[in-house]
Amino acid sequence: MAKPTGFMEFGRQTPTRRPVEQRVHDWLEVYEAFPTEHLHQQAARCMDCGIPFCHQGCPLGNIIPDWNDLVYRDHWHEAIERLHATNNFPEFTGRLCPAPCEAACVLGINQDPVTIKLVEQTIVDHAWREGWIKPEIAKRRTGKRVAVIGSGPAGLAAAQQLARAGHDVTVFERDDRIGGLLRYGIPDFKMQKEHIDRRMAQMEAEGVTFRPSSNIGKDIDARELLKQFDALCLTGGSTQARDLEVPGRELRGVYKAMEYLPLQNKRNAGDVVPDNTFVSAKGKRVIILGGGDTGADCLGTAIRQGATEVLQYELLPRPSDSRPETQPWPLYPNVYRVSSAHEEGGVRDYSIATKHLSGEGGVLKKLHAVRVEFVNEGGRQVMKEMPGSEFEEDCDLLLLAMGFLGPERAGLLEQLGVELTERGNVKADANKMTSVPGVFTAGDMTRGQSLIVWAIAEGRTAARGIDAYLMGESALPAPL
Repeated sequence: MAKPTGFMEFGRQTPTRRPVEQRVHDWLEVYEAFPTEHLHQQAARCMDCGIPFCHQGCPLGNIIPDWNDLVYRDHWHEAIERLHATNNFPEFTGRLCPAPCEAACVLGINQDPVTIKLVEQTIVDHAWREGWIKPEIAKRRTGKRVAVIGSGPAGLAAAQQLARAGHDVTVFERDDRIGGLLRYGIPDFKMQKEHIDRRMAQMEAEGVTFRPSSNIGKDIDARELLKQFDALCLTGGSTQARDLEVPGRELRGVYKAMEYLPLQNKRNAGDVVPDNTFVSAKGKRVIILGGGDTGADCLGTAIRQGATEVLQYELLPRPSDSRPETQPWPLYPNVYRVSSAHEEGGVRDYSIATKHLSGEGGVLKKLHAVRVEFVNEGGRQVMKEMPGSEFEEDCDLLLLAMGFLGPERAGLLEQLGVELTERGNVKADANKMTSVPGVFTAGDMTRGQSLIVWAIAEGRTAARGIDAYLMGESALPAPL
């Protein structure tokens, strides 16, 4: 362990966010640098807990106590090696993962947990600055060809692992840039895209070929691809957004989150997005439906674009401030959280259901809603409208951030004929192979909408399954 008395001597600290009045005028990441001496103290809080439940909380099985100890002792090179042993992209998870490992930290039973996510991000950022992260080129080539369809975290993790096993890997992406949701779903103020670009450079040096603007199932028949490659890995994500099925949905001014967020990311990248296709919140009263991370991403984006006012509505009740009794340690609790975007403005409200939308001349003007409550009927929670609670709000721009329902069926999945689960996700066995021999899957496409850390873990598992399928056995590691 790092320091036997560390958890008694030091309290939990996290990085300071840049002042709101400064950061809302740019698209840079919101956190300031964290002093190294403070990080040593945070690593020192990791205690000799016997059974490190942080491993159970992390889908990747990150060896957290080891790299906390190494950071405390200033052994940074060994720390990045230990971190990379289980996680291909800790700079992604260190910025974007909600840290279920911290929820499972033993210290968190009666104190604030260790700042695991902060230590993880700092290790990898330090390693990049020092030039320690280099291509890991396979010592032998297998001659086997694998196509990875989708370039989000699951696809990138699978591709990198397969390339390091000696296979020839091509990543196909329908968007014009590689990265999936990392590229176009995550605002730059949460993760700047240089982190993706330098990993791409590493992977290209390792032998991975990237083919953006390639829509498999539309531009290229998936069955033809199956003939050209020895195995396929489907990592296209859960991209069917939940829609708002109410009267007035057709009015202009209503957009799904993934129709809105990518346009700003494209402009930030230097692309020319014409004003007649760009969706801006400037000078508008904005309502966001959905209280999760995607809703917060829309909030932070709308504020930076110059919205006059932003309201964020959630159908479910407001979470409690502390861990609910029904979600005891080490489970990841549903508690009230304040993101950087919530600090910047906007009003959050809960238990609200949209009834209909109204407008003038085909343009959205108002949202009509009602307050709801959830009552127990026969052992199940039933939503009921509260009489007399109807209200309306002026609205110039309505953003739908209500989650995703699974992968798109048309094109890729229909052409391959893979079996789906009852929930509409791609069905896979323990090795991530689908019902079609040689076709594997990973990430949200098979798991459903989930966390980035699960996507990377699934990509690594699929890579191991593909390697064993092609070679009869695999030396690639698999998550716990």
